[in-house]
Amino acid sequence: MSRDPFAVLDAVWRAESARIVAGVARVVRDVGLAEELAHDALVAALEQWPAEGVPDNPGAWLASTARRRAIDTIRREQTFARKAEEVGRAESLRVEPDAADVVADPTRAVGDDVLALLFAACHPVLAREARVALTLRLFGGLTTDEIARGLLVASTTVGQRISRAKKRLSTEGVELEIPAGEELTTRLGAVLEVVYLVFNEGYTATAGADWLRHDLCDEAMRLGRRLAALMPDRAEVHGLLALMELQASRLRARTGPDGEPVLLADQDRGRWDRLLIRRGLAGLERARRLGGSNGSDPYTLQAAIAAEHARAGSVDATDWARLAELYGDLSARVPSPVIELNRAVVVGRASGPEAALAIVDGLRDEPALARYHLLPAVRADLLVALGRTDEAAGELDRAAELASNEAERTLLRRRLEDLRESALGSG
Repeated sequence: MSRDPFAVLDAVWRAESARIVAGVARVVRDVGLAEELAHDALVAALEQWPAEGVPDNPGAWLASTARRRAIDTIRREQTFARKAEEVGRAESLRVEPDAADVVADPTRAVGDDVLALLFAACHPVLAREARVALTLRLFGGLTTDEIARGLLVASTTVGQRISRAKKRLSTEGVELEIPAGEELTTRLGAVLEVVYLVFNEGYTATAGADWLRHDLCDEAMRLGRRLAALMPDRAEVHGLLALMELQASRLRARTGPDGEPVLLADQDRGRWDRLLIRRGLAGLERARRLGGSNGSDPYTLQAAIAAEHARAGSVDATDWARLAELYGDLSARVPSPVIELNRAVVVGRASGPEAALAIVDGLRDEPALARYHLLPAVRADLLVALGRTDEAAGELDRAAELASNEAERTLLRRRLEDLRESALGSG
């Protein structure tokens, strides 16, 4: 049976784009140019695959095509005398058909290219907003519009941030390399932030038809493991990896047969990945040992929160009081309206909906949450628990309007219909 070339290309690009861009960037030493050449290979595939068929190893085909174009670009634009060494090096890196599987093998040197690309995208010459947008583009494979919806800013703003970031990296001559010493430590915080950002985009996609993107979760965890190997004595690195593994343990249970979202309270915990839970718990203990008994860095605190859920056999068996305490510590360590909203959910379980609603109502004027769909969604749950169903219906309606992910919007609409039917039945 022939494969749909467009479906295959979409799937392969999502999974392999970061590796392809990283491999090309190693050749041309320019992140912006590397992305352009990778997209040239994508266009070539769109033109050739429908007519010639999908190659046996589509990811390797894209990587090989992009690298050949990189070599051609070097040859065209630079004199042989100045660029002979670079051309020779590029030729040696060229992916031949019989060795093309290196692209998909995370144990090979290409993994270092991806990590080096990550450190380049997190270079301090870039502002945080630019780093976030560029990373989601390079590692998440997201379009400008998708990134804009996720960051709650205009699409033109995101486009400008990405364009300026790539230009800045080029003009500053930022090398595609893994830094060492003090520079490695200085850049680590930004790198961890964007790795977790990529993971979160996979865990709950901000836009599109699918609620989850397993490829992004896998890539973020792979990068986390490489960072842990690179910096084995840093508590926050192990804390982040533990957090991602504990959260990823629930992935199989987070969607139903048709891809519909399944919330925590409704998940079949028998489908949780016990291996990832064991790895995550072990990583949490390692992070605590390295960071002292408190384990107070934000990632280790969040991993401790995820661990409480992982250890509980059911929602009712969860230690909600302990979770409220941990969220209080996290909120004090990293003040954030989103963290406060999550704390409200836990407080609702530990102390009742009235206490939680007081926290949520205190967040309603937060500018950062003005278009955040989970604020009215959480408020709706609390209002239902208090018997205020008419108000809850209005909040669910607003949450559905604000949600940019199609699967999540459908879930909110279904909850709204169920609430209305229940109100009619009781009336």
